[in-house]
Amino acid sequence: MGQSEKLIQDNVLCCRSSPVMVAVTSAYKDGKGGRVDNGKYVRYTPEQVEALERLYHDCPKPSSLRRQQLIRECPILSNIEPKQIKVWFQNRRCREKQRKEASRLQAVNRKQTAMNKLLMEENDRLQKQFSQLVYENGCLRQKTQNVSLATTDNSCNSVVTTGQHQRTPQHTPQDASPSGLLSIAEETLTEFLSKATGTAVEWIQMPGMKPGPDSIGIIAISHGCTSVASRACSLVGLEPARVAEILKDRISWYRECRIVDTVNVITTPTGGTIELLYMQLYALTTLDPAREFWLLRYTSVMDDGSLAVCERSVNNTANGVSMPHVEQFVRAEMLPSGYLIRKCEGGGSILHIVNHIDLQSWSVPEVLRPLYESSSLLAQKTTLAALRHLKQVFQETCHPNATAWGRSPMLLRSIAQRMNRGFNEAVIGFPDEGWSTIEGDGVDDIALLVNSSPGKLMGTIQDYSKGPAVSIAVLCAKASMLLQNVPPPVLLRFLREHRSEWADTGIETYFASAGKSGACALTPTLRAASFGAHVILPLAPTIENEEFMEVIRLENVPHIKQNVVMPNDIFLLQMYNGVDENAVGACAELIFAPIDDSFSDDTPLLPSGFRIIPLHTKSDPSMPNPTLDLASTLETGPVGNQFSNENSPATKSIMTIAFQFAFQIHLQETVATMSRQYIRSIISSVQRVATALSPSNSSPQLGFHSPPITLVAETLACWICRSYRFYLGTEILKPPNEGNGSILKALWHHSDAVICFSVKESPVFVFANQAGLDMLETSLVALQDMTLDKIFNDRGRKTLLAELPLIMQHGFGCLEGGVCLSNLSRPVLYERAVAWKVLNQEEKVHCLCIMFINWSFV
Repeated sequence: MGQSEKLIQDNVLCCRSSPVMVAVTSAYKDGKGGRVDNGKYVRYTPEQVEALERLYHDCPKPSSLRRQQLIRECPILSNIEPKQIKVWFQNRRCREKQRKEASRLQAVNRKQTAMNKLLMEENDRLQKQFSQLVYENGCLRQKTQNVSLATTDNSCNSVVTTGQHQRTPQHTPQDASPSGLLSIAEETLTEFLSKATGTAVEWIQMPGMKPGPDSIGIIAISHGCTSVASRACSLVGLEPARVAEILKDRISWYRECRIVDTVNVITTPTGGTIELLYMQLYALTTLDPAREFWLLRYTSVMDDGSLAVCERSVNNTANGVSMPHVEQFVRAEMLPSGYLIRKCEGGGSILHIVNHIDLQSWSVPEVLRPLYESSSLLAQKTTLAALRHLKQVFQETCHPNATAWGRSPMLLRSIAQRMNRGFNEAVIGFPDEGWSTIEGDGVDDIALLVNSSPGKLMGTIQDYSKGPAVSIAVLCAKASMLLQNVPPPVLLRFLREHRSEWADTGIETYFASAGKSGACALTPTLRAASFGAHVILPLAPTIENEEFMEVIRLENVPHIKQNVVMPNDIFLLQMYNGVDENAVGACAELIFAPIDDSFSDDTPLLPSGFRIIPLHTKSDPSMPNPTLDLASTLETGPVGNQFSNENSPATKSIMTIAFQFAFQIHLQETVATMSRQYIRSIISSVQRVATALSPSNSSPQLGFHSPPITLVAETLACWICRSYRFYLGTEILKPPNEGNGSILKALWHHSDAVICFSVKESPVFVFANQAGLDMLETSLVALQDMTLDKIFNDRGRKTLLAELPLIMQHGFGCLEGGVCLSNLSRPVLYERAVAWKVLNQEEKVHCLCIMFINWSFV
């Protein structure tokens, strides 16, 4: 090897060992270290590196002009060639990318390690549970043999023994003194740990919740318990103390929690705390009472450093503080439950959650008992809600950026909580919040309540330029109805996308303006709904995409009546959740409240909306059709628990409707009459829609994610493919499929958007495959309300009108790429489009079809 080759190799090795080495190809070198002879590698001086780093933080990818400007402005870099500075920035960006990727992989590795440890612990627990089940099975066999031998004994002793086993044990009052509470707390902790990490309860995996790296956790529900219970193991990015603080603040994440009052706090000798709590829960429907709890909460640090927070009911106590029963509430019982939080290596926490509650299902109508006997519903409302809230808080901590309309995620979450809390208050209408019942009109289907307390809607609104204050009150109209054979997510999506099918413009216009000064001359009237445009402006989803918030703008609303000027547009703040059809036990909610165009953070909210909860019971063919008046046929009583199969599809659900109206108090009688009529019209519309959406009445217009397998849809799919082959000489489906059903399925799952529209003066859509529905951001039901001219911009409309005569003459045409609009007014970019005539069996034009190729949202 020559001397020059060895010198070059040494310099290359030196460059590899130091990331700030550069090659300078100049003919001379100055005293500060910048230029050297042919191909030699030298270091940048610290001053040069500092100058380059400053520029990198301001502009990681400077242009050629910016690099030359840097050389002119910084004399210390004057002896460096621009090409070498470009190479330095390339290397710097590469190192930054490698550093971020290494950090990401380390975080993923830590998470995988923690998840692996969690799965191993869960496997050990399952092995213990299996061993216990084997042992219990052997004991039951032995008892069965003993019973078979004892059946021949008819002596008095046998009869007495049998009777003794049927007696209900009488519990003696528990000591509520400090020492007695400590004993109860230690016992509660032991029982809680046996459920969280032991085999005290037989747990089964919750349907639809498979554990994995991207799952929210390992979710399980109880099996064979008289009460309802759920359990979860999860990794949380927050520290244990922060996790415990959030979970103790139950109101912040448990939407059905009304109040949690701390009555007494006791410090234990070991440094733990014992709290006596009084908690109230909202009712789920208008037909069942609310729940209350008298709880003991024990917080302690375990020997291994884990933080344990356990709770249980202490209803039967003596020698201490107690909470008397409150009217309108049912005293429920919380069995040992709580949270076990351990610090995770590399940051974060490992969390175990157990919720075990007896909700006293005997106190509700029999048709509603599945709501209070469903462990899946409890898991959705409590366990999963807590995990999602923790994940949301962690995400907000890492990325506290503003979202749409300048709102931070924390603020939007707070607004969502206000919306849900206001709706829950409307469903129940507690007297201590100012609600009083209005006498009915002889039919018990609609319940009316009024609230004229000063704290509701800021009491009165002053406008000194127009006279004295106007007294404002709030009226709530509510009802519950039974639905059959319609999935709650499908019905909820229809109500969201087709507001004009059930809402009334005149009513919403009045109540959106009733709280404003100067509107006292208006008298509400009920009339047919007629919207100009229904525009949805998305705000933000939660981190798990299980809840969404948006602003609804109702355009071109009539705004002048009896010399009162109404706004041209009505704005509604809307949130909805429960749209995942695979979520077992999840309820679907659509809640909205009128707002003004300023959308201030402290604006008063009067939420109204719908709540649909599935009833997981065995199908009953003798069940009547969807009915409105449940109260007249429902009875309550202490009967035994009914068997329910939570793994079977929900064929029945209960819908709760609650609408709040702000009105001027002197119009109460008129508003009460109007609201009854309005809610009854909404119920009638919902019943009609539910019947149409029922799978037994499914048609190509229903908005399901699977292809609409009907004779009409199958025939249309054959016509589309046959016409495409006839006019363009090639197959739209490759390879071609045989059979009508397979053609429809293949067309439905085609990667390009295939959309059919009628040949009329105002073309409307008649069919779209799944890609077409995704592109238009709509459903098969909502597709019929869309027109062709609304999805194209001016250029697209002109192109289509120019090509339409040629398409009708030649049978097909090609459209150049462009931009169209979805149902949510989002721009969609497509590379090109192909249009052709769809011929029926008689060779007549049935419709036109357009296929948008390589489309994407801008």
